[in-house]
Amino acid sequence: MIKVTYRRTSRMTMRIGKNGDVLVSVPIGVPKADVKQFIDKNKSWIQEARQKNYERQKARYDFYNQLPVRTEQQIHDALERINQLIGPMVERNAKRMGLETPLFFFRPYISRWGQCNVKDKTICFSIYLLLLPEWCVEHVVVHELCHLFEPSHNARFHALMDKYFPRWREARAETRRISNMADDQDGDDKEGQD
Repeated sequence: MIKVTYRRTSRMTMRIGKNGDVLVSVPIGVPKADVKQFIDKNKSWIQEARQKNYERQKARYDFYNQLPVRTEQQIHDALERINQLIGPMVERNAKRMGLETPLFFFRPYISRWGQCNVKDKTICFSIYLLLLPEWCVEHVVVHELCHLFEPSHNARFHALMDKYFPRWREARAETRRISNMADDQDGDDKEGQD
């Protein structure tokens, strides 16, 4: 499916959505014939980008399916394992950072590794952290604990990460590589001037 959106922009762009749709942004006032020409001119790019998108989505699907969580027993076992892994990390790092150990729990998140609720000082971790190396898991733990000091990803937050987990950039890159998410963050975009 091709979706065209008119916006206050200076040039036409297109990208492929996660579901394979072609999303075209067009400056207000550009005639439909010019939009059609832009799309037609980029048909081979669309085909290639859709294929890359499909391969990325399949790789992510394959990654998350490594952790069996289909039955009650599998879910129970995974929750027990993740709690044994993350519990000591949270306690140790919270103490080192001068924080009270926050309440934390687990969800089957596939769009994020963790989420900090600053208001009630709770942290939710993805059960799929079990698929990562321990040092990458610890990076996520420290990341979420740093949000208790600084809710946004600004310079202060990065300084806290540098202080409490100096290898955080390396851990983030490794996590993205392992989980096939690096390309997901970047996406495929095509720009044109018509």
